[in-house]
Amino acid sequence: MIADEAQYIKNNNTQNAKAIKQISSEVRFASTGTPIENSLSELWSIFDYIMPGYLFKYRKFKELYETPIVKDNNQYRMNQLKRMIEPFILRRVKKEVLTELPDKTVTVLYNEMQDEQQKIYLSYLARAKKEVAEEIKLNGFENSQIKILALLMRLRQICCHPSLFLQDYNGESSKLTQCIEVMEDAIASGHKILLFSGYTSMFEMIEKEIKSKGIPYLKLTGQTKVADRINLVDKFNEDENIKVFLISLKAGGTGLNLTGADMVIHYDPWWNLSAENQATDRTYRIGQKNNVQVYKLITKNSIEEKIYELQQKKAKLINNMLSTQSTFISQLSKEDIMELFG
Repeated sequence: MIADEAQYIKNNNTQNAKAIKQISSEVRFASTGTPIENSLSELWSIFDYIMPGYLFKYRKFKELYETPIVKDNNQYRMNQLKRMIEPFILRRVKKEVLTELPDKTVTVLYNEMQDEQQKIYLSYLARAKKEVAEEIKLNGFENSQIKILALLMRLRQICCHPSLFLQDYNGESSKLTQCIEVMEDAIASGHKILLFSGYTSMFEMIEKEIKSKGIPYLKLTGQTKVADRINLVDKFNEDENIKVFLISLKAGGTGLNLTGADMVIHYDPWWNLSAENQATDRTYRIGQKNNVQVYKLITKNSIEEKIYELQQKKAKLINNMLSTQSTFISQLSKEDIMELFG
């Protein structure tokens, strides 16, 4: 029995995972591009399918490996687990399989909030710290998750543009200014751009700017019909005059072939780095003839910088663990959460 796209059984509590693990077979294989996306429990669940009991029951696995590795960065436990799973993992890296792919360069571009935007951010940060502390004291950390995520989202939105939720904001966004400058320079040099954002409402402000500059563009979000998606992809790839494609991260992160572009801009960082990588792969795939330049726009001294640091920390852990390109954001601990408000 072969479980293709085995990330669909990474959560052991789902009906998918429970059902497939009940099917009787002598030999089992699992195939996936993201063996670990959010936590080490996903690796355990996939192994629980191919070799039930090999990594013990989950409670013991968590005690022996997941907690020491993720929370304490225990190198001994990490190496021990790696030795256990290595003989059963056949790894295929894109550069080894697709040797004809050109180079890909990833660059982080930092921007700094100015004046009114910075004042708003610092004001909301102080308020958020106070609200989080009160919420946790009143309801406990586990029962405060929704409130905490809402507060974090506000801080992320201010980094993108305060107008995402402040209707009377008339100031500028340092990130938007930087983004437009990068796009103008790239277009002048003959590049075609994919711009991803986790906030579709951000596109309205970006559209206003690029329209004023006379830049032809297309847009794809979760509201775009399936038939229109195909037409938009074909139009972008074939029409040299269309230089920019605005794509929401969730709607356009998979299933699109956009090799007509040779530049990717991630307007805001997402919690899970693999989601960003999958979005980048819309253009960095079979058929791409040009070198691909990837820009990540990060606001300095903000939650975005801390998200990026957290991404790198988890990326290093998973690369040490599995020697794969998959990265994950583990379920955030209380310490991780409070660090984001630092």
